[in-house]
Amino acid sequence: MEVWIEHLLTLLALPKFGLWTVFVVSFISATLLPLGSEPVVFGLVKLNPELFWPAVLVATVGNTLGGAVDWWMGYGTHRVVDKVRHSSTHVKALAWLERLGPKACLLAWLPAVGDPLCAVAGWLKLPFWPCLFYMAIGKFLRYVVMTGALVWVFPGQFTP
Repeated sequence: MEVWIEHLLTLLALPKFGLWTVFVVSFISATLLPLGSEPVVFGLVKLNPELFWPAVLVATVGNTLGGAVDWWMGYGTHRVVDKVRHSSTHVKALAWLERLGPKACLLAWLPAVGDPLCAVAGWLKLPFWPCLFYMAIGKFLRYVVMTGALVWVFPGQFTP
């Protein structure tokens, strides 16, 4: 294995750099890359139960900042989306988003559609700060529910 990859994996290893790992993975998973951050959050909390709230907060910040990157990517991609502008699905989705406004970003936590939703919010030029606020709320609630369920509701399911 390349030395730099080993060094990177060592740097991001749990639990020594656990919160940094949670931040990086949460940030990357909020972009349009198909990566889930919940297993990393759960793994850290399983190894260090006292880090439940710090892990949830760090994951929320990382994932929200990743959503902000999506918003900015969407803001700058008007010409790319013009190719599908007139499809009926596209028109309905845009009307729905315009009607809900920044509150639609509460759904940024959803798999598969949440991250593109942030990009479309930027493309529609919905106000950045309200969108970021609603993204943060939705993502925070996702981490609390997902990690809390794994730690407290199904504690015996994930023991080594």
